[in-house]
Amino acid sequence: MNISTAFPSFDSLRRSQAAALLLVLAVLAIAWYLGALWLNSDLLIKGYERRSIDWTFGQLISDAYSMKRPLLPTPDQIGAELYKSIFDTKVSSKRSLVYHSGITLSSTLLGFLLGALLGILLAIGIVHSRTLERSLMPWVITSQTIPILAIAPMIIVVLGAMNFTGVLPKAIISMYLSFFPVTIGMVKGLRAPEKLHMELLATYSASSEQVFRKLRWPSAMPYLFASLKIAIAASLVGAIVGELPTGAQGGLGSRLLSGSYYGQTIQIWSALVVAAVLGAVLVVVVGYFEKRVNRRMGSQL
Repeated sequence: MNISTAFPSFDSLRRSQAAALLLVLAVLAIAWYLGALWLNSDLLIKGYERRSIDWTFGQLISDAYSMKRPLLPTPDQIGAELYKSIFDTKVSSKRSLVYHSGITLSSTLLGFLLGALLGILLAIGIVHSRTLERSLMPWVITSQTIPILAIAPMIIVVLGAMNFTGVLPKAIISMYLSFFPVTIGMVKGLRAPEKLHMELLATYSASSEQVFRKLRWPSAMPYLFASLKIAIAASLVGAIVGELPTGAQGGLGSRLLSGSYYGQTIQIWSALVVAAVLGAVLVVVVGYFEKRVNRRMGSQL
């Protein structure tokens, strides 16, 4: 067998996207391990000095990478925690990250659906009514200047006083974050049709409903799906933030909170990794539906 055909050449590796991603991952892993050593060693050295223990650099590295409560856990510690809490624990157990992910996912999806619906309805109203544009648009933009960490406890308290508990308050917070990108994207999308096309439909005496259905709505699809990808990620953030002030017993937010209470940084990082993976999967699902819709509309992409 020719060696040149058995192994990829340097040029092919340089052009390969997979090789580039692996290179970035390798650099990040090295930086992470060095960072963990740097952050954890200070605590260890103080402990050695307090207990008058002679130590070597090799012992310092070994202890820094095997601490039970490190300042910065190593990737293998996070991987072991993920394996234990996903595959070695029953899904119904409160120690399972699958259990907590399911709770967060339910409020994320409900908030996303409510936010997408609200954003689309607001955009339709703004595009078709100058009065609504002047009255609503400033409030839509202003709403996002209020930090979600400040408004989330108020939403929880007000809805709790009205006996709305459980998924709904968290979904409302998710909706608050997710409706904005949908509104802005759809306003731009519904106004995307060219003037020439609008005038062509006007010559056919098309009604506003026909112009919307035949021209504005199809033109807005690329803007809608682009904004939905942002909205579903924002909805996940809102669901996690909504679990913090409630003292909820379930959800990735409660997992983060309990980890911070007890200094369980490995638990915190594993929950963060699961949240990041969950967000990426949700964006991919929206992208899948975008391709399906584009294909039904005749797109070749």
